[in-house]
Amino acid sequence: MASLVVVTWLSSPASAASTTTTTAPVTQIDPAGTVWLCRPGLADNPCDGSMTTTSVTAKGTRTVQTDAVSTTHRYDCFYLYPTASNESSINSDLTVQPTETSIAMDQASRFSKVCNVWAPMYRQITVSGLSVANSTDPGAYTVAYDSVLADWTDFITHYDNGHPIIFIGHSQGSVMLIKLLQAQVDANPTIRRLMVAAIIAGGNVTVPTGKTVGATFQHLPLCASSDESGCVIAYSSFPSEPPPDANFGRPGQGISLNTGQTATTGVQVACVNPADVGGGGTAALKTYWPVAAPLPIPSMAPTGAAISTPWLYYPGQYTGTCESAGGATWLQVTDTAKKGDTRPVVTEIAGPTWGYHFQDINLGLGNLVVDVHNAEAAYRSSSH
Repeated sequence: MASLVVVTWLSSPASAASTTTTTAPVTQIDPAGTVWLCRPGLADNPCDGSMTTTSVTAKGTRTVQTDAVSTTHRYDCFYLYPTASNESSINSDLTVQPTETSIAMDQASRFSKVCNVWAPMYRQITVSGLSVANSTDPGAYTVAYDSVLADWTDFITHYDNGHPIIFIGHSQGSVMLIKLLQAQVDANPTIRRLMVAAIIAGGNVTVPTGKTVGATFQHLPLCASSDESGCVIAYSSFPSEPPPDANFGRPGQGISLNTGQTATTGVQVACVNPADVGGGGTAALKTYWPVAAPLPIPSMAPTGAAISTPWLYYPGQYTGTCESAGGATWLQVTDTAKKGDTRPVVTEIAGPTWGYHFQDINLGLGNLVVDVHNAEAAYRSSSH
């Protein structure tokens, strides 16, 4: 039988981005025992740092953009981070480490422009625990999910206060998010009405071939329009067709097995293009990179003078389109650079079976923030 795969994300020490502290900061641990990596009012919150960005064009022209971050959103984002823990145990404890802080800033902080970001620590399977969890101790997945479920129960009971919710996950975070949505949202009409959107990157959400709902979720469809809410944006990024043994993009193998999705016929892995939700075409990806990049992503900083902002934006460097071929479905990421463009480019860091998995979120981060904004507008105009 094919082995289970949970994707690894290793991170470097915390990013150099600045953070803000409220006049009356809250602590990371609440009475219910949840440890918050990010939440409104948290001191040294990695999800509400500076959004100041250096934009670098293909010709090397640099401009600085400053974006304000609000702390009074009507909407809540519930974010589950990918594999980040470097602890020696199979499952992590709930101590906030620099790796989790860094990845939350890199992936989730820009969503603070459109929602209040809540990110609980959970007892995820660690980098060193993956091989054990995938062979001799599958119960490690139960430990991780039970921790997520306790965090969610605390959040929805004590903190959300009926606010509409956007769910965001990547890699192992997507595995846990799929399980959580299946058990707590898809089957619960009351909570389902609160869901604005779900972003599930690198998790192999599946649907019946040619359909937008079914298989992974029974009531949560793929987003078919930019003015739709209550739907799912799911994809995995590759520079070309995923190979036969790919961990992503092909049903019934790789990361699919971590959520019990073993079917290989009659279903396809979902792809919703974050740059063209529901459009079915090719569109520009708005790539945002943290200047202090987490491993294994090398620094995306351009050559020349040092960048003083915490963020980089490379306009017009990549396009994205959803493609299907040979039983695979994936987000085709194409480098559109012309002669003379010296900006750094992404690579398949872990080889073709992983594609651009480590860059899934950042390749389309600007698009995803706009997608959430549009979903919120659609939610407001609906009957909710």
